[in-house]
Amino acid sequence: MASVAAGSEKEKVAKAPSAGAFSGFERMVAWRYLRSRRKEAFISVIAGFSFIGIMLGVATLIIVMAVMNGFRTELISRILGINGHMIVQPVDTPLNDYAELTKKFSAVPGVRMALPLVEGQTLASGRGGAGSGALVRGVRAEDLEKLSEVAGNIKQGDIVGFASGQGVLVGSRLAAQLGLNAGDQITLISPEGDVTPMGVNPRVKSYTISGIFEIGMSEYDATIIYMPLEESQLYFNADGIVQSIELFINDPEAVDELRPKIEQAAGRQIFITDWRQRNQTFFSALQVERNVMFMILTLIVLVAALNIISGLIMLVKDKGSDIAILRTMGASSGSIMRIFFMTGAAIGLVGTLAGVALGVVVCLNIESIRQFFSWISGTILFNPELYFLSELPAEMSVSETVSVVTMALTLSFIATIFPAWRASRLDPVQALRYE
Repeated sequence: MASVAAGSEKEKVAKAPSAGAFSGFERMVAWRYLRSRRKEAFISVIAGFSFIGIMLGVATLIIVMAVMNGFRTELISRILGINGHMIVQPVDTPLNDYAELTKKFSAVPGVRMALPLVEGQTLASGRGGAGSGALVRGVRAEDLEKLSEVAGNIKQGDIVGFASGQGVLVGSRLAAQLGLNAGDQITLISPEGDVTPMGVNPRVKSYTISGIFEIGMSEYDATIIYMPLEESQLYFNADGIVQSIELFINDPEAVDELRPKIEQAAGRQIFITDWRQRNQTFFSALQVERNVMFMILTLIVLVAALNIISGLIMLVKDKGSDIAILRTMGASSGSIMRIFFMTGAAIGLVGTLAGVALGVVVCLNIESIRQFFSWISGTILFNPELYFLSELPAEMSVSETVSVVTMALTLSFIATIFPAWRASRLDPVQALRYE
């Protein structure tokens, strides 16, 4: 009986390490292999670099994707904030019935506002003879008040002078270039002037600056001047007509659905373009750049995953005697494989989670970080004149973040398979030869 009891006890001890897949025993051994020891300092350094590489790779991907999403969202909101989603232009006869057409278009379900527009290029000059090219946009005062991007961002002066037809609104950067403030006079020179026996004389006229607006998009703040519609018609020799009618709709993505309704409401031949057609090249370039950046930055995570492979291979070689002992005690090859798989996967998992945390923190404080590094370096790291926006935007996408995390974990787990499989293939005799 004693011998039978002893035999059963030995059988329990032998089978204890293989209690089940990912058992507490396997997790304990994997955790001990992750702990740094003096003898395994070099392996720990490789594991540390792998962790840092995955963390930085994941964080960089999240930050770059968030910044590029922020760019696209901000640019679309700023561009569509002052430009119509659909632009109606005449085909045969000029738009001299724009008042009636505006009412018809505004009555179409889904159209938020119809804005008749006169537009033309001029040379603007201010104090000291300073001059700059400008785009004059003639709009009605009641329509301008509905453009929150302009009417809600008046930095100097007000919109009262514009509403009375006696003043113009000037972008902040254009006003700064010309050295002008609200209440000053701005001179506009148009090449399409009066026809005389001596030829066409450029039209020169001065206007009072009623207000100075700042949209936040440098290209617009440095070029656009808003003028009352009737005054712009006189200035550009377009009495009683407009060049186009811009339609602002509730859903910018629904332009195709509204196109036949707008054509039917017009009751005449018109030519319609939308915001996607006008900005197709620009937004296509942003999309291509975004995809290329994602593929390039993925290589950072891939290199870190390769470091996991090298670190685990060295760990397997260093733990040859431990593998022999575990196999002698009854641990199966699957158990050995799971132990080393968990060891490598833990590095990838923790590195990915740390990268997500770092990426979220940076994205939430991206503008403060930019200002800090600008202060440290004494330079402008994000020049609005080059990047169109006055602040560095960041907009995280849940789906993209999940994709980055899934990609990082997949690469990390795949990287652990070969070293773990190699460890599981060693029998006790071969394992002892590693020592």
